[in-house]
Amino acid sequence: MHIDAATISPGDGYKLLTNIVIPRPIAWVTSMDAAGVINLAPFSFFNAMGSNPLLVIISVGSEESGEPKHTARNILRPRAAGPAAAGASAYAGAGEFVVNLVTEDLIDAMTVSAADFPQGDSELSAAGLHAAPSVRVAVPRVAEAQASLECTLHSHQRIGANNLIIGQVLAFNIADVLLGERLRVNGFTPIGRLGSPSMYCRTADRFDYPRVSYAQWINRKPDPKITRPD
Repeated sequence: MHIDAATISPGDGYKLLTNIVIPRPIAWVTSMDAAGVINLAPFSFFNAMGSNPLLVIISVGSEESGEPKHTARNILRPRAAGPAAAGASAYAGAGEFVVNLVTEDLIDAMTVSAADFPQGDSELSAAGLHAAPSVRVAVPRVAEAQASLECTLHSHQRIGANNLIIGQVLAFNIADVLLGERLRVNGFTPIGRLGSPSMYCRTADRFDYPRVSYAQWINRKPDPKITRPD
């Protein structure tokens, strides 16, 4: 069946997109307003998008009024202009955020933080979580999260109701239990978001399948006369 996206409602388009593009990693984002209140909210329109420099992207929606939601407002608020303003507390955390990754033990707290709290209320404390200081940014991370990414705003683009926020990763915070000579990836099992608002998946069931070079692909062809598409 062919479905022209221009012929369906935004709601139906959302349902199709979020049920097809699965699983999606969850960015549990901490940000700070001008009064220093910490906002915490989960976003499944999120992914890594580059390694040099290290980049992540999140899409934050808008209120019915058209104003960006709290997370985007916090990140996009004006930064200090010049050395004289650099120490002003009202500018602390502007243009900064932390992406915390969600493991299954934190799903209840994550669900609480997704509620529509009024501006100025901290989802962090409401969810029974604790703030831990970041190193490269003023915005704290979630202490209970096994991994977090300290980010600075690289760029922002508004497309319709979507606020696309690209962050440059300045630092990683990783739980000691996940570290040896290198990251113990099998010990890190963040959850993923599926189509339904209440549906998630685990990432503990994994398999390894080696990549094939062009030379290996040529050598395993059953018939040299057969041309495979690129």
